[in-house]
Amino acid sequence: MLPGWNASRLTASLAIVCLTLLSFACGGDGGTGSGNETTVIKVDGSSTVFPITEAVAEEFQRSGKVKVTVGISGTGGGFKKFVRGEIDVADASRPILAEEMSQAKANGIEFIELPVAFDALTVVVNNQNDWLMSITVADLKKIWEPGAQGKITHWNHVRPEWPNEKIALFGAGADSGTFDYFTEAIVGKAKSSRGDYTASEDDNVLVQGVEGNKYALGYVPYAYYAPHSKRMKALAIEWEKAKVPGAVLPSPENVLAGTYNPLSRPLFIYVSRKSMDKPAVKEFVEFYLKNVKTLAAEVKYVPLSETAYQMATQRLASMQTGSGFGGVPEVGLPVEEILKRTPKT
Repeated sequence: MLPGWNASRLTASLAIVCLTLLSFACGGDGGTGSGNETTVIKVDGSSTVFPITEAVAEEFQRSGKVKVTVGISGTGGGFKKFVRGEIDVADASRPILAEEMSQAKANGIEFIELPVAFDALTVVVNNQNDWLMSITVADLKKIWEPGAQGKITHWNHVRPEWPNEKIALFGAGADSGTFDYFTEAIVGKAKSSRGDYTASEDDNVLVQGVEGNKYALGYVPYAYYAPHSKRMKALAIEWEKAKVPGAVLPSPENVLAGTYNPLSRPLFIYVSRKSMDKPAVKEFVEFYLKNVKTLAAEVKYVPLSETAYQMATQRLASMQTGSGFGGVPEVGLPVEEILKRTPKT
């Protein structure tokens, strides 16, 4: 039986990651050594995907022969390292972009794109908020679009019946894939956002901010909301383009039913084709796909369908490189459709 996962384990794991990275910076060889030296697999990227990858790494490392370091520099930061050949695996909460694909190609880096789970990107408010249970996508756009900066500063600027109190906004930093996805889904253009808000690639910072201010509003991955659900409130989302009208709360059930839109999203790992020539990396990624269904659920993400995992495993086995998105992210795309496409390089 695989061990459970909770917020305290996540906090402890973050500390372990920092100590591990420090120890290697001070003297680790960072690669495959000889004799009794430990093989190191380097992973970096999304703080959203971090809980899944850290859970997988923890299980995989029980053999004692391989060390997996998992960084959290954000999806964009992870891709910067990945396309330079500095890491073996990139965690990503959005697909690789065209400019990142171009940089990878220029550096001779081929990659395999593997979806691993779903996330319900969650809009949250403080528990003392007594005027909101749901919010429309149109209202979210009014709050977050670039033109809102300096203009939409109080709750009653959005709707007159809401309080005449300043909105304290918390959201993902510019290097985060969560930032890219949220702005694409809500504003209509990736990276298009007001800038006068508390931004961080570390979702724990955002959680603490929302919990500490009655007039806060923010967005975080579901796995960072779920352990704090008694201390902050998730808003149901009402989308004018939804097939079924009404506001829908984020939940694993609603994600699987396809009703929590447009903030349901697939999460990915990107694996260097060159790194797959290392037996330890190959074994780790195969282990990842074999066990992620169980481990993703333990850390409050939504597993993909069994068909999707079979397709991803086949993609890995055939070393099919490239991206099913071709460098242009799309919102609301079924994972199976992504995996059916011939990846573009």
